[in-house]
Amino acid sequence: PGWTSPDPADTSLTAPTLESVSVDTDGVVIGKYTDGSTFDLFTVGIAKFNNPSGLVKEGNSMYTASTASGPAVPGTVQELGGAIYSSTLEMSNVDIAQEFVKMITTQRGFQANSKIITTTDELLNEVINMKR
Repeated sequence: PGWTSPDPADTSLTAPTLESVSVDTDGVVIGKYTDGSTFDLFTVGIAKFNNPSGLVKEGNSMYTASTASGPAVPGTVQELGGAIYSSTLEMSNVDIAQEFVKMITTQRGFQANSKIITTTDELLNEVINMKR
């Protein structure tokens, strides 16, 4: 009686593999395995700043701490307060004015190129008519 190790030649025994992950509102990443078991894999770390408006925008949703923002205070969602919502969308951080300027510039470039083609076509028609 007692524990016996499995036969190494028995290939029917397989270790469960990670099937999916999810994140709860406390920032805990939970792994679900093929055998149905779940385990807390890790906790997402966050940082809080005394003055978030003092952060320096680096672009592409990246910010850097500055003397105005104060140093980062690292912790977890439970420690610093707040919540994490997985599988949700946030509002766009695209600069709509800049995108409109790019669109108008592209449209005007297209219009200018279109006029060049039209003018060239008219000139070629005139040359063909002169030759006849």
